[in-house]
Amino acid sequence: MSLNAYPDIENTDWRARAAAVIPGGASTGSKRPEALFGSDVIAAPAHYLSAHGCTIEAVDGTEIIDCTMALGSVALGYGDAAVSEAVMHAASGGNVCGLSSLHEILVAERLCDVIPCAEKVRFLKTGAEAVAAAVRIARTVTGRDTVIGAGYFGWLDWCQTQPGVPAGARADFRAVPFDDAPALEREVAEAGERLAAIVIEPVVERIASPEWIGAARRACDARGAVLIFDELKTGFRLRTGGYQALTNVTPDLACFGKAMANGFPLAAVVGRESVMDGAARSWISSTLASEAVALAAAGAVLDAHESEDICASLWRIGEEMRGAVARAITASGVRGVTVEGIPPMWFLRFDEPLREQRFLELALAAGVLFKCGAYNFAALAHDEDALLRIETAASDALVQMRDEGAPS
Repeated sequence: MSLNAYPDIENTDWRARAAAVIPGGASTGSKRPEALFGSDVIAAPAHYLSAHGCTIEAVDGTEIIDCTMALGSVALGYGDAAVSEAVMHAASGGNVCGLSSLHEILVAERLCDVIPCAEKVRFLKTGAEAVAAAVRIARTVTGRDTVIGAGYFGWLDWCQTQPGVPAGARADFRAVPFDDAPALEREVAEAGERLAAIVIEPVVERIASPEWIGAARRACDARGAVLIFDELKTGFRLRTGGYQALTNVTPDLACFGKAMANGFPLAAVVGRESVMDGAARSWISSTLASEAVALAAAGAVLDAHESEDICASLWRIGEEMRGAVARAITASGVRGVTVEGIPPMWFLRFDEPLREQRFLELALAAGVLFKCGAYNFAALAHDEDALLRIETAASDALVQMRDEGAPS
């Protein structure tokens, strides 16, 4: 279907059309207006026509600098030339058939070279699948059921309390607060010999403390349980090999995705051979897990990480993004807003939700898309021009808020 069939694109209420045929208005929950902006009544485009570098062309014809970078899935930039070339070549050869793609082996071997815990690899399509698979593997190899977790691990039943989830489906999952060692130790003691795994998202607004991660590692070692890191946001961003490569704390299993394929749908469970072999003892399978296009994209991303220190650049660019917004806050005199988080994945914290919504609306009107809450993500495509536009949009929004009566 060609968009040329819709000559009046700019004047069509696409948000209303989406709501009429898509429950919630978007298949990705975090892309709903109320998730992006904290409100569904903000005057903002909800759909795009194209994206290049860090620039979105929205359906109303406006060009927007994107600080969300597809919820952290794109670290190089939209439409990266090398990734696009690899993808087009793979697609032209038939991206899927009755045999596994050769790319599956080649990318798995390369992941084992750059991720500290990786001795074997299984591919899937989404982060939620990957973490669920890691938990399944841990339960298989330990013969136990109880899982302790800190973080967000996707929408699947094993860790959720949403409507439609039977209580029994998550009866063996125990959530603990991020970076709270006493809470972790209490749940470990309660689980006793039933503990199958501890699964941790190692950055939740800030990097986890070594003491907390160390406590999780020691608890798993002492009880023969499996330590799992959810590296979906941190992999190929903090370091190519993720948080574990930054801190030298090695889990038994880890899950990667998002920036690993620069926005193409691919996730991986990696880990120690003795643990990963549990994947062959259970049934973990997806028809499109080894399709060639996403794997080719991951291969191109790995090439980029081999040729230059992508993560160091992301850290530097993130510092510049944070600095640009911090300068705008200081210059405006508006109080009650701070820049927080780590440079590659940072966010704005407001003391009042309505003020955050107003800032996001005004910044978008000035040409920059920031996200409500965590996170805004740095990308290589955020060049000097983009950084200037980010600072200008933040400044314009904050000054207007000040003039409207925001505290200063």
